Amino acid sequence: MMGGLALGGVCLRSLESAGWARLQELDAAGRLESTSAASEQALVQGALGALRAGVADLVWLRLSKATEDHDLPATESLLRLVSVVDPRSQYFWINGARIVAYDLPVWQIDLAGGYGRVSAVAQEQFIRGQATRALLRLDEAMTFHPSSAALWIERANIQFTRLGDVAGAAESYRRASQQPAAPYFAARLHAELLRRLGRKAEALAWLTKLHPMLPAADESAGADLVLARIRVLERELMLPADRVDCPR
Repeated sequence: MMGGLALGGVCLRSLESAGWARLQELDAAGRLESTSAASEQALVQGALGALRAGVADLVWLRLSKATEDHDLPATESLLRLVSVVDPRSQYFWINGARIVAYDLPVWQIDLAGGYGRVSAVAQEQFIRGQATRALLRLDEAMTFHPSSAALWIERANIQFTRLGDVAGAAESYRRASQQPAAPYFAARLHAELLRRLGRKAEALAWLTKLHPMLPAADESAGADLVLARIRVLERELMLPADRVDCPR
C-alpha cells in the first residue's frame, strides 16, 4: 500500500509496521476508550514518540478517503484520532472543524432522505448540531494553541455562517484580533458585526482606537478603509465633525 510515499520523513510502510500498528494494539486492548481525554493524549503520544507526526499524516490520508466516500462514522472516528495523535498541528484542528460544520450535516441530510424529503426544521437541527460540535473541537484546539488567531477566526466564521450568531462571531473576531500576529481584518470584522448588531457607537469607538495603530504603508492594514468607516459611522450617529478623538 503506497509503499514508497514518505510523510514527515517517515515511510508509510514503516508507519504501518510501527506507529499505526501500535495504535491498533492500544485500541484493541481497550486502553484508548477507557481513558480520559488528557490521559488518552499522553498514552498515544508516549506510545508513538517521534512517529506521531507521520502517523497523523497517514490518519489524515485515510480521513480524506472517508470524506470522499461520505463515510460519516469513519470520518468522525478519524477526526478524533488525528487530534489525539498530533494535537500540535492547527491544520488538522481547523480543517477538521470545517468538515464537521459544513460536510457532516449535508451527509446527515442525505442519509435521512435528501433535501427534498427532510424538513427545513430537521435540516436546521443537523446544521446547528454539527456546528456546535465543530465549536467544541475548536475549544479543545485552543487548549493546545491558546494564542492562535486562526482558531478564533475559524470559530467566528462558523458562528456567523452556520449558527447565525452575529454577537458570538463579533466577540470571536475581537478575541482573534488580540492574539499575536493576528491579521488586520479580524479587528475590522469585529467592528462590522457590531455595526450590524446596531451597536454603532461601540463600533465607532473600536475603529477610532484601532486607526492610529495601523501602519499606513501596509495595504493589508486597511487604514484608509477604517477611516472611511469611521466617517460613515460619524454621519450615521450625527456626531460633530470636530471631535477631538476622531482621526483627521
